[in-house]
Amino acid sequence: MKIFQCPQCSHPVYFENTLCLKCGSSLGFLGSRQEMILIDGNSYAADPNYRYCSNYYQNACNWMVRKDDPIELCQACNLNRTIPDLSIPEHVGKWQKLEVAKHRLVYSLLKLNVDLNAANNSRVPGLAFDFLSHHSGNQHKKVMTGYLNGLITINLDEADNVHREYIREKFSEPYRTLIGHFRHETGHYFWEKIIRENDQKLSQFRWLFGDDTQDYNQALQAYYNRKAGFQWQHQYISEYASSHPLEDWAETWAHYLHVMDTLETAFYFGMVLQPKLDDNASMSMSSDFDPYTEKDFKRIIDAWLPMTYAVNSINRSMGLQDLYPFVISEQVLNKLKFVHESLFEFRL
Repeated sequence: MKIFQCPQCSHPVYFENTLCLKCGSSLGFLGSRQEMILIDGNSYAADPNYRYCSNYYQNACNWMVRKDDPIELCQACNLNRTIPDLSIPEHVGKWQKLEVAKHRLVYSLLKLNVDLNAANNSRVPGLAFDFLSHHSGNQHKKVMTGYLNGLITINLDEADNVHREYIREKFSEPYRTLIGHFRHETGHYFWEKIIRENDQKLSQFRWLFGDDTQDYNQALQAYYNRKAGFQWQHQYISEYASSHPLEDWAETWAHYLHVMDTLETAFYFGMVLQPKLDDNASMSMSSDFDPYTEKDFKRIIDAWLPMTYAVNSINRSMGLQDLYPFVISEQVLNKLKFVHESLFEFRL
């Protein structure tokens, strides 16, 4: 993600900020320009044409909407079909966390210049979200995070750090985050829009990822019944990716978004690596390009690999888990490249 600044005093601010801590100006994010704008009425630089999304008043959004727009929600919040019951106090904080992750996802999708609505000739509905809880009023029902026909469902419990860590440990996952869930599930949506609708792309997909028509439930059951020792590392970015070709695509898509957003951050910080090694050729990198505009995937991956070694080393110095605990094999690299090239052809 890029670095944002207060338009009033140029002080750096975070993507989620509604206030500049240096000059006290009220701020909001304008998706159409992908920048922070001032909304203080007494500021010469304030834009009088915009107001906050209505979810701002729930401390869940800082995006702006045109004052003459009859829709009170911003482009990101308008994707919500269902939000949790906010009369239940513990739901509020969890929903706010989900919105932070979702807004960062939508930022990335806007940078990729993809259409979030269904095309007239598409079998895929527009993208939508249900944020659901096991507990709603007097009812108790099982909620599964997943995707179906344009609708992404996120279990509200995923916003609970303790619960999420418990699930991560239970399934021996090296990484489990809210934004990771959002990125993974949108992979299913864009597979339907980019790959399934295109016979040539579908053929290429099946050559790289496998046969998407194999029974999904049977494949998933076989995955959970699989004994330890299965060697998945050379073909897949994660063990879960080995469960079914559609999950392989979704995991690869999620990692592609990890790469793009992190490298954009590195670009705006001007990160350069010149390690003090006898031979540092393979470990040097310079973030001198915006990955969202770079067509050559080799340039992207050549910057990504050294950076992951550096940030993982920094995390280990602090006694933390690796920031990116994955190994990109040659086969996975080919899959990531396929995602990149397919997406470039699909852009608006």
